Amino acid sequence: MFKGTYPYKIDPKGRLPVPAPFRRALSEQGAETVVVTLLDQCLAAYPPLEWQRLEAQLRAMPAFSKPVKTLTRWLTSRAADCEIDVQGRILLPPSLRQAVGLQRDAIVVGVLDRFEVWAPATWDAFLRDGEKLLDEASFDLPLHLPLAGAVTSAPEARPVAPAEAPAASADPQPKPKR
Repeated sequence: MFKGTYPYKIDPKGRLPVPAPFRRALSEQGAETVVVTLLDQCLAAYPPLEWQRLEAQLRAMPAFSKPVKTLTRWLTSRAADCEIDVQGRILLPPSLRQAVGLQRDAIVVGVLDRFEVWAPATWDAFLRDGEKLLDEASFDLPLHLPLAGAVTSAPEARPVAPAEAPAASADPQPKPKR
């Protein structure tokens, strides 16, 4: 739902414009607020339905687990409902802005089910570190994404789960069909 990167200015009162594509997506859900909380080194803004889904996931975890209790307390104690005003802005609480070093400039980043608000220097550092991490990472994930505009047919077009993967053939050449 949320994607893209948008540089914005936070006004002296702490109001941040929500990017127009994000406002449209929120409007389609009937959302007039977002739930903002600290996440890593940024602020994460969740539409109400996504926040409810996150709460349900937290409730489904073992209630007496110390890490679960810590995570739940950490996320919810720092969360704030932020109303989207008629000009499409949200008022970011001063304590949250201060916690992530947000001042005048901000980078708003769409991350699928939420959007994040970053201080520019922190975002730049994240990008540099992320590039290094991705360069060093070895992904063993089967990504079977259809190509845009590709025409697919029959069962061969469906992604093959690792358990269904055909056994490797000793003959690497495909045999012609008759």
